[in-house]
Amino acid sequence: MNALPPTPLIPRLRPPQPLPRFARRLIRRAQARRLGLRPGPRLWRTLALALLLAPAELLLPASAQIAPSFDPVSQTFAPTGFVDSQMARETLPSLVGAPAAAAPTGPAGATPQPGGGGTDGPVTFSAEEVEYDRERERVVARGRVEAWQGGRFLRADSFTYDRNTRVALLQGNVQIIEADGQVFYAEEAELGDGFRDGVLTEIRARLAQNARLAGNGARRTDGTVTEIARPVYSSCNLCEADPTRPPLWQMRARTATQDRESQRISYRDATVQIGGIPLFYTPFFSHPDPQTPRASGFLFPTNGYTRFLGAFTQTPYFWAIDETQDLLITPTIGTLAPPNLALDYRRRFNNGELTMQGSIGYLNQEQAERAAAGGTGSPGINGHFFSRGRFAINENWRIGFDGNYASSDAYLRTYKFEYRRVLTSTAYVEGFWGTEAYARLDVRYYQGLNTQDNLSSIPFVGPYGIYEHAPRKQILGGYVTADVGVLGLTRPTGTFSQRLASRVVYENPRQGLFGDQITLRGQFDGTGYYAGNQQNNGFNPLPEANGIHANGNVRIAADWRMPFIRSAGEWGTQMIEPRVQLVTGPNLGRQLRFPNEDALDFEFTEANLFQLSRYTGRDRMEGTTRADMALRGSWDFVNGGRAEAVIGRSIRATQSTTFPLNTGLNLPASDWVTRSTWTPVSWVDLIARNRFDSESFQHRATDAVANFNLGRVGALSNVSLSGGYLFNNRLPQFPTSTGRNEVLVGAALQYRTAAGGVWRAAGSLRYDVVADTPAMIVANFGYEDECFILEGRFLKRYARNSVTGEPFIGNTVFLVRLGFKTVGDYFFRAI
Repeated sequence: MNALPPTPLIPRLRPPQPLPRFARRLIRRAQARRLGLRPGPRLWRTLALALLLAPAELLLPASAQIAPSFDPVSQTFAPTGFVDSQMARETLPSLVGAPAAAAPTGPAGATPQPGGGGTDGPVTFSAEEVEYDRERERVVARGRVEAWQGGRFLRADSFTYDRNTRVALLQGNVQIIEADGQVFYAEEAELGDGFRDGVLTEIRARLAQNARLAGNGARRTDGTVTEIARPVYSSCNLCEADPTRPPLWQMRARTATQDRESQRISYRDATVQIGGIPLFYTPFFSHPDPQTPRASGFLFPTNGYTRFLGAFTQTPYFWAIDETQDLLITPTIGTLAPPNLALDYRRRFNNGELTMQGSIGYLNQEQAERAAAGGTGSPGINGHFFSRGRFAINENWRIGFDGNYASSDAYLRTYKFEYRRVLTSTAYVEGFWGTEAYARLDVRYYQGLNTQDNLSSIPFVGPYGIYEHAPRKQILGGYVTADVGVLGLTRPTGTFSQRLASRVVYENPRQGLFGDQITLRGQFDGTGYYAGNQQNNGFNPLPEANGIHANGNVRIAADWRMPFIRSAGEWGTQMIEPRVQLVTGPNLGRQLRFPNEDALDFEFTEANLFQLSRYTGRDRMEGTTRADMALRGSWDFVNGGRAEAVIGRSIRATQSTTFPLNTGLNLPASDWVTRSTWTPVSWVDLIARNRFDSESFQHRATDAVANFNLGRVGALSNVSLSGGYLFNNRLPQFPTSTGRNEVLVGAALQYRTAAGGVWRAAGSLRYDVVADTPAMIVANFGYEDECFILEGRFLKRYARNSVTGEPFIGNTVFLVRLGFKTVGDYFFRAI
């Protein structure tokens, strides 16, 4: 997310005036004497490279000595290899011949400086042949020429350097490698001092993120601005069978300007072509340079049509404020609704992060009337605000908050902001001490967005705190876990309660004499309450719970299981394991003297069959003596497959009325709970949980999921199928509960093309068996390769308001995305 630092500005030094001929002769003789050589014509050719700029300490003034002198013996840095990239000549440029390999590097030992480095250092190069014209102060190098000055590295077939004008002429397979990795290829280049200014012909450029840029010619200014004539830009790979074939998409223009300081590429008279066919024209277009991780500017617009907004458009503007923060400004203008403005702000700190999203808009009378049929909403100014912050104080403590508010559910659905059934706001501090201790203290506020939500009965939670400690060392031969917590609930009108609760759990696993396993468990719960107005509890009026009360419970259990294992030879291994747990404790009765805030929702499955208390919260405690029983069988196949089944139930010694109806535990003999798992091969995975009546074995609940990952099927590279079934009865403690009876089917397909692109398609259907109508339909398709993304999504919900019976607004969404990698994404949306 951090932007790259701007290129530092480096002062240019005035080139030195040429020395008189006799002075140059004395210098050459002095160099020959240091090398122990006799002056002669062959020596001058040998030292031509050194005479270029090597004697910097003699030829440059003291203020210009910014690089060491060249070694006339080695005459070169060790080259790292040569890349041939002959570019085709044509009237209009194309991307044909633009290399797809990684950008070559400079010579060994060369360390490019950020932003191009110094520009007045010595020109260092190597070649197969070097000629030096003493009269015109010109050096000509031929054959595998490599040159480096400052932070730029050059390659060419021939290199001519004029020491008087400090202009270099490169011809044949020219490569200019920048310090940031960008590579420019040309047939001929004439470069000025420091290789920063110049003119290039038949230019091809390999940029970051697989982007390519080509043109008939280019002019470089100060090493930061490159103006290109007749440019072609794309990030698509060329067809290997026919490189002259147009790429999937490309952008052609009259001129283009690459500004490395503003980190943008701008075009004049630009045309976007798909498969070589022009589809879109704009007189001006600009996008971030591919090497830029974040850049300010307008993003691609989102257009669409909905029955609430009419035809609408969104033109976001992204502002990269600095390296640590940015802001996204998104105005929405529709034909049937007033304008809307949304802001998304993000910032990263050394010790955390902050995100905020907000918007303001207006719902007219027609929109509010439509919203009243399926949600909450009123005409006038509406808006929303979502925020999230996380900050580390030190290695043990961190703080955070989530702030969420919306004026109405209709507003979020109309403008398609993130919709949630309930908005939760919280602020907290929490601490971590390895795996042994955890602490948290927070406050919470809930906002319901449906018409049936009674805001006066939704509590404000605060404080909510808990401290847990689980020492690693054994205590009395077992492991101990302890916690203590506080909970306060306050409503504008209605009930309130404050609770102090603590729990200590002891567990001691042992090995029996016959290979059996015995686990001794103990659990102590203690709670204290201060409550009021409990007679106004809408779910369960409890007038006896008003005032100050205390409650406690002790549970002791012995859990025994005996695995019987046998070998099935080439068919694998089989196991049968009976398990019995005896739990005892005081009979707590109806517990009507205590409020119930966190133990309302309950689901009885094999997962909580052996828990000492099957309630989800601390406001209700399970008492009396009971026996939990289960039988588990498994078959492990040699190929890694597995089949497993579990069946069990619980029998209580006395009648209990603490569990609500239809939970499976409201009678002394509980319902039967089962779990079945079948994975015979790696591409099949089936799991089902069921609950059956304790006497009639009538079906009570089912949660089943099946997944089939078929892998390659014919021309398809991957095929997966899925299915599921969900059934549960209505819970009487929730008046609005209707139960669930739904079937789910889905499929996902994938096809990989020879060129490396991937086609994907997926869909799912959730069907309500009781209502005999679909509950939700989801479908999506897409294509993606190295340069292009095509994605479509369709979602239709059949949800209705449980009070009015009307469907919610915004239940249908259709979204299309066109992504041109390194340029931007275009969206079309319909609701």
